Amino acid sequence: MEDSDHQPTQSGALIGSNDDLLTEILLRLPVTSILRFKSVSKHWRLLLRHRHFTLRYDTLSKSPGFFTTDNIYVPYDVENPTTPLFRSLDFYPDPRGIRIVQSCNGLLLCCTYRGSIDARKYYVFNPTTKQFAIVPCLPGGYEVRKTIRFMGLAFHRTDCVHYKLVCIRSLESDDEEELFQIQIYSSDTGEWKICPVTFRTDCPVFGMGVYWNGAIHWAPSYRNHLYFKIDAEQLQTLPSPVEMTIFQTLTMYFGESRGHLHLTVLVDSDETGFHLNVYEMLGDLSGWVVKYQLQLHEIWDAFPEMTHSSYDFDVVDVVRGVKEEDTFIVLRIRGTLTSSCKSVGQSCVASKFVFINECEVMQKYMKCKGSCLASIGADQPAVVAEDAPRNLNPGACLYTQRLSMLSCDGSHQHMRRLCRCA
Repeated sequence: MEDSDHQPTQSGALIGSNDDLLTEILLRLPVTSILRFKSVSKHWRLLLRHRHFTLRYDTLSKSPGFFTTDNIYVPYDVENPTTPLFRSLDFYPDPRGIRIVQSCNGLLLCCTYRGSIDARKYYVFNPTTKQFAIVPCLPGGYEVRKTIRFMGLAFHRTDCVHYKLVCIRSLESDDEEELFQIQIYSSDTGEWKICPVTFRTDCPVFGMGVYWNGAIHWAPSYRNHLYFKIDAEQLQTLPSPVEMTIFQTLTMYFGESRGHLHLTVLVDSDETGFHLNVYEMLGDLSGWVVKYQLQLHEIWDAFPEMTHSSYDFDVVDVVRGVKEEDTFIVLRIRGTLTSSCKSVGQSCVASKFVFINECEVMQKYMKCKGSCLASIGADQPAVVAEDAPRNLNPGACLYTQRLSMLSCDGSHQHMRRLCRCA
């Protein structure tokens, strides 16, 4: 008779000796188990580090949710919510608080929440292992740190195993253009390195930085798609989507999912009206293609609580599924002045906005710390929050040039509006 107690051992030996079978099992485990199983044996460690496994694991892994800029966890599946890897960013006792700047393949770049940019600390946090590192300050003291315009994280288990930070700082500026310098920090050396790359631009938009395909990419402007190849230390450009050069557009989202780089743009076309284009960058960097398109009325039909304004929602994420039908877009519906006035027992009077849509009035009531700029959107007149991304001109007052768009129902996460309630 065969010993029944010996059968599990034989089964385990069979699985352990069959790399294909073992790989299929390991691919279905969470990251925490993968990290723990690397210490089982040398063979397992080599298997789990092999490029074939890591590429498949990246493709199959599914993000269960996301953290907002206020560090609030939102699960994608509200009926069967997952437990977040952490509840708060208390891994380091920073008296000014800590906020998330960027996520990159399992690591988080965080920084000081409050205070001036020259006193800001940066951290790299691994929410799975709960380990963190304090990033050394950029050499040069206060005068150098106050010129930082962008800080981005680059990490991948296969092509960038030692995480790096890419920093852009301003060297000088004139009336038309700024001169910028790029520096790179490597966790392998623990030091900052000045790149031989300097560049000038009259459109310094570095708010949306994403690591993809060995480079930091920035959301395309109406001119070019700028990206920096880290290993080669080369700054290059690609054409923007055609629609961004011929129609009035607004960039809503820029990010990566399952190895795909996405750009989501709100397009105002005379022929088709307002619609969302979700572009995907081709793998050979030859250009953008429209992957998905959504008419705004389709969104309004799905979410009737929206106010039928093209500016009353944010695109938070584009999540690619293993199958095409599993892909989805995450939207955040904004609060409006209508709801703000209702909270004090009054109503928003849209006709009154024309009287406060002027720089002198806004500077009197909104205490703008920056310049007064012309803009286009239903969320004006407004002042840009001081903690907003630099490309949004923190502290500036914004007035709209299209009076027909003045509305009680416009809002933006980085804007503060002056209510006209009655």
